Amino acid sequence: MGIDSKTKAFLDNLAAKGTRAFHQLSPEENRVAMRKIVPGVTIPSQSVSSVKEQLIPVKDGEIKVRIYTPEGEGIFPVLVYFHGGGFVFGDLEMVDAPLRAITNAARCIVVSVDYRLAPEHPFPTAAEDAYAAVKWAAEEAHSFGGDTQRIAVAGDSAGGGLAAVVCLMAQEQSGPSISFQALLYPCTDFSSDYPSRHQFAEGYFLSQGDMKYFEKHYFRSEKEKKSIYATPLLADNLNGLPDALVVTAGYDPLRDEGEAYANRLKDAGVKVKYHCYDDTIHGFFILGGVLDQGKELIEEVSSSLKRVFSLTYLK
Repeated sequence: MGIDSKTKAFLDNLAAKGTRAFHQLSPEENRVAMRKIVPGVTIPSQSVSSVKEQLIPVKDGEIKVRIYTPEGEGIFPVLVYFHGGGFVFGDLEMVDAPLRAITNAARCIVVSVDYRLAPEHPFPTAAEDAYAAVKWAAEEAHSFGGDTQRIAVAGDSAGGGLAAVVCLMAQEQSGPSISFQALLYPCTDFSSDYPSRHQFAEGYFLSQGDMKYFEKHYFRSEKEKKSIYATPLLADNLNGLPDALVVTAGYDPLRDEGEAYANRLKDAGVKVKYHCYDDTIHGFFILGGVLDQGKELIEEVSSSLKRVFSLTYLK
């Protein structure tokens, strides 16, 4: 399938503006740039019943979470979400609009996690913060109207990798119980090479140079890249992990490793729905204002959560 016309127009617009690649900017410049860019490319913001921010404890400090609650009464299921950004940039605002939409469509509480970023906080800080946030959500859900028995995790890109990793951590450390994982074009393997990394090395929003830049800032050694908390694909045992939705993009350097992780999960007996949006690029979850696939992905994640939370499962 060829690239979608709106995706091509988005890429052509970036090129016409002379937009610099992620690896050509400092971490702080990337953080500032994304705060400026996202409002113009994401979906319109929806109202939810309430939005609350608070600090939660993590190793050697605190991080912020943002809690979105839907309209209505009752105890709601909980989704813990991790944003993307190569472990170097990204924040709560980057995924604010999509998460508001999921809160309403899936009728669940969403806890968005502002985990600490590299290079100030290198590996494994992001993974440890992510796991601490899931543990906190499981322990404190009752305090914000959440159901401690129905907790899912999700994330996009680096955040998708974190969602996969926290499921491994929860299994290794006997909790908390996670019902479902939604991995959106996730980083799952820093130890291997894949054809898609070369096929889409340049010109498709995320580049091979960008990936090396993120790795340089996040990891301090080659050994760290082979930790299962960085590369969940290297885990010996994926048996018993939560049911999963794994999404990739056809024109994404990370496409092949996302599919490889979906296949590993399937081989381990995990129920998996794998969906490649063949005609678009990395990052489309936050690009729903300009790409139809972004809106479709929000709907797919929401409907998957509704099914899981109502105790039905992906076929």
